[in-house]
Amino acid sequence: MKLQQATRYAIWAVIELASRPDEQIRAQELAQTYRISQNHLVRVLQVLTKANIVSSVRGPGGGFTFCGNAKRLTLFDIILLFETGWPGEESANRPPGSALGAELSRVLNEVDRITSATLRSVTVQTIINNAERTSRSRAAADRLPKAS
Repeated sequence: MKLQQATRYAIWAVIELASRPDEQIRAQELAQTYRISQNHLVRVLQVLTKANIVSSVRGPGGGFTFCGNAKRLTLFDIILLFETGWPGEESANRPPGSALGAELSRVLNEVDRITSATLRSVTVQTIINNAERTSRSRAAADRLPKAS
């Protein structure tokens, strides 16, 4: 699945902000963390602010905070803010008289349906929890004695 750059930036920003709920984070810090363009990121953050997913405070000491519900906000919700015509809807324009075209259309629609269902089931909190669990597992593995 290929997502637009703005969509990827939005997902990264939301996850980062939601993982640090008590902090106000400047766009510059987010851009440096993910090695992305601050100008593009600011435009993405403006869209997320209008959608009431993040809030912003201007001026010195300002920044962005997550104000959504991490347990309810899904990847699908974020993607829909930036992607148009995705995921594809079932096409009524199947090639006439073509069994191969009809079957291909059915398979591609099923892929879209499964992708949509998966993205609707993955919340921001799920990603944060999985990242924390992975981090704890790696830290525990690092503490194990090394075999000689």
